[in-house]
Amino acid sequence: MVFFRTLSHEKEMEMRSLTHIICIAAALLYSSAAHTADNPTEPKAGDSLYIPIFSYRTGSFAGSGIPIADGIRDYLLMLNERDGGIGGIKIKVDECETSYKTDKGIECYESTKGKGPLVYSPYSTGIALQMIPKASVDKVPILTMGYGLSASAIGDKFPWVFNLPSTYWSQASVIIKYIGQQEGSMEKLKGKKIAFLYLDTPYGKEPIPFLEDTAKKYGFTLVTIPVDSKEMQNQSSQWLEIRKERPDWVVMWSFGSMTPAALKEAAKINFPMDHMIGDWWASGTAEVKAVGDSAKGYKTAAFYEPNSNFPAIQDVKRYVIDKGLSISGKENFGDIYYLRGIINAAIIAEGIRTAQNLTGKKLINSEDMRKGLENLNLNQERLKKIGLEGFIKPMRVTCKEHDGGSNLIFIQQWDGKEWKRVSDWIEPMYDVVRPMLEKSADDYVKGNPNWITQQCPAK
Repeated sequence: MVFFRTLSHEKEMEMRSLTHIICIAAALLYSSAAHTADNPTEPKAGDSLYIPIFSYRTGSFAGSGIPIADGIRDYLLMLNERDGGIGGIKIKVDECETSYKTDKGIECYESTKGKGPLVYSPYSTGIALQMIPKASVDKVPILTMGYGLSASAIGDKFPWVFNLPSTYWSQASVIIKYIGQQEGSMEKLKGKKIAFLYLDTPYGKEPIPFLEDTAKKYGFTLVTIPVDSKEMQNQSSQWLEIRKERPDWVVMWSFGSMTPAALKEAAKINFPMDHMIGDWWASGTAEVKAVGDSAKGYKTAAFYEPNSNFPAIQDVKRYVIDKGLSISGKENFGDIYYLRGIINAAIIAEGIRTAQNLTGKKLINSEDMRKGLENLNLNQERLKKIGLEGFIKPMRVTCKEHDGGSNLIFIQQWDGKEWKRVSDWIEPMYDVVRPMLEKSADDYVKGNPNWITQQCPAK
């Protein structure tokens, strides 16, 4: 005999109510899971903003590569330690060693592009030139801060490349403009002779088209003198040519050990140091110190103040250096290249923050990052808020101007102990540079079928 127990009416209603609550809870859990699946940018525990760093701590140029990598890493780590990241999301920094070699750089790119990188800073013009065609395909922006392909400043032709705060061509124009000021006027450049001593790599060759065009316009003679990478420390033949040519000025696009070797050779032939101007990659403090008193008077271009007495940089010291979290410790803090790494990291961080504000997402992707960089506005108010007011000049990126427009540059001089600014902030010859950049960008696009451009709104 089977016995059945019946529930009272009240009990039955309780059970039905409980069943109803369970069903609702299950539905909410399903909805939440579905929402997360449909929105992979919804932050979860352990999520991070992935930033690969292409470093060159080994090889011929490690003297600059180490402090640059330290500067980028330490600033981003400072944001993690001080602020908990950006928008509440921690930053994950992942270094890949390139030794400043193009093939290794591309290996780093291929090994990291599947990890969700927000932006790449290749730190080599050669690597950048190889990566640029990949950027629009893989949809990851490239930031070449003060180096790389000058034509990529034209944002509608190069939507995925950013080279703020200035291109090599704008930098070269400031150097020529400064020389004109020292001679009395740009018109007095006519009949003068300028030697261009350069590392024979894509980096060193980059400003030559601008210099050749400007020489024709202002009537000065340009003598180009290449230095092979194997000759960086033995430039006797190049300086024999300079001695023979007797230029009024020497403009130098050097890097690494090429810089002190050139300064030593210049001293041997008694070339006046105050008539020798390097680009901002020829301004390594350790490299100039290696020459001793002979380097006094040497000048270079610059786009940031050469000291660390700014709130954000002091925060790096407080939260990272003093806590023993930096790879190199105090050794490179404040170095001219360390400071450059900090600016690079600050631009990345502000690009992330801008992207978060534009999209309403905390966990942004690389396409969001591109929008963030393209709408970056580091005005005076923002620089003050992040603790970098006075360290760099304000910069603003637009759809058409991926170099930040006509940003200011100054000339600094080595006094035997430190760099001192010896000019006002100088505006590039943008009226000359911009048309050349546009033509170069058009030529690049024509030479690359199926190139992806963008339509920028009219001003």
